Amino acid sequence: MSVENMKKSFHEQLVQCASLEELEQLKRDYLGKKGVIRLSLSKMGSIPPQERKPFAIALNKLKAYIEQQITGEIEKEQNRLLHARLEKEWLDMSLPGINTKRGARHPLNEVERRCLAVLRQLGFSLVDGPEVEDAFHNFDALNIPEHHPARDMQDTFWLDGGLLLRSHTTTVQARVLGSNPSLPLRVASMGRVYRNEAVDATHLAMFHQLEGIWVDKGLNFAHLKGTLAFIARSLYGDSPIRFKPKFYPYTEPSVGVDLQCSLCCGGGCSSCHGAGWVTILGAGMIHPKVFETFGFDPNEVSGIAFGLGTTRMASQLVNAPTLRPMYDQDLSLLHAIHRGL
Repeated sequence: MSVENMKKSFHEQLVQCASLEELEQLKRDYLGKKGVIRLSLSKMGSIPPQERKPFAIALNKLKAYIEQQITGEIEKEQNRLLHARLEKEWLDMSLPGINTKRGARHPLNEVERRCLAVLRQLGFSLVDGPEVEDAFHNFDALNIPEHHPARDMQDTFWLDGGLLLRSHTTTVQARVLGSNPSLPLRVASMGRVYRNEAVDATHLAMFHQLEGIWVDKGLNFAHLKGTLAFIARSLYGDSPIRFKPKFYPYTEPSVGVDLQCSLCCGGGCSSCHGAGWVTILGAGMIHPKVFETFGFDPNEVSGIAFGLGTTRMASQLVNAPTLRPMYDQDLSLLHAIHRGL
């Protein structure tokens, strides 16, 4: 076969190669140890002497040409495969990743956070106290005598050694007053409280409260009323509020603050149970006997105390039908509740 025929045959086979494997095989067929070029060189003896040199020169040029052509095609195919792989595996790192679902504050925590934000505007600081209390701080120091029904087994969770689970956060008020604080005093406390009572739509054996006290010289009922109105409107907006007389052993006089229910028409929702008003605060002037217990002269010192049921507030804000969803560990329900905050 002449050099020209070999070159023509090479081109015909080259254009038919569709993969790296076929190109490598073509390279072996022409340039390998048993390829066309080596085979042609081995047959030089059968060529007339005067034709050997021109044939060898032409054959070496063909060899160089074939190497150049195949190397170029291999590089093209390698680049094509690389670009195809990059296109398939391409990822724009400048785009945001796929995040997991983010958590959120529990409705109770959100209510507590809002309440504390309001109280901080009035100069209140947060204090804490134990949930397992003694009878003195839970009852005696707060003008609740031994014959009071709140001290019965039916109303209080009693523990060994005369201890109990605190039935209100007012115990922290007693502990703060017993620490001989300097005046003026503005503190708030919050947390779990426990009542030994039947669980229903509006009552739980464990729930949350938030309480504040302000003690100074010269405080009167006007300070109490102004403070309660500020708290109510800061938390609930401009909905109408009303004050009504209440009784608490540790305050005198005592009041409750009602909010006109804006969650329904005509008082038909679960928050107000048809009354059109819902209680949001209990408060009063600190009882003189409480001051006397801790060595304060009630003729010189006065104070205001108020408490909010944060569990009930959370259910009111999200319009939950009962209090129990506040403590159910149902993520789908909690997500639905939180969307209402």
